[in-house]
Amino acid sequence: MSCEDLLSVDYEVFVVQGVFFRKYTQMEGKKLGVVGWVRNTEAGTVEGQLQGPRSRVTEMQDWLRTTGSPQSQIIKAEFKNEKTIQCLDHTTFKVVRS
Repeated sequence: MSCEDLLSVDYEVFVVQGVFFRKYTQMEGKKLGVVGWVRNTEAGTVEGQLQGPRSRVTEMQDWLRTTGSPQSQIIKAEFKNEKTIQCLDHTTFKVVRS
């Protein structure tokens, strides 16, 4: 993957129901070609980081905001610390244990 026009962003998704949300997030990230991580929080949200080409990160943000796992009910998704980066900090998209 080229190290041009790369974006990094942290996210938190607030879900009423989040059945297999982390696993589907990992699968969607890999499908779109973004890297990063995802984990559950003690507050019942899902958080993580996305990195990749700007257009792919934007697609993943839309997915987190509107789609999620098949049985999930998303209340909202928040994104912060968005920045352009020179190279990726991650090599894959992984599920991290809380």
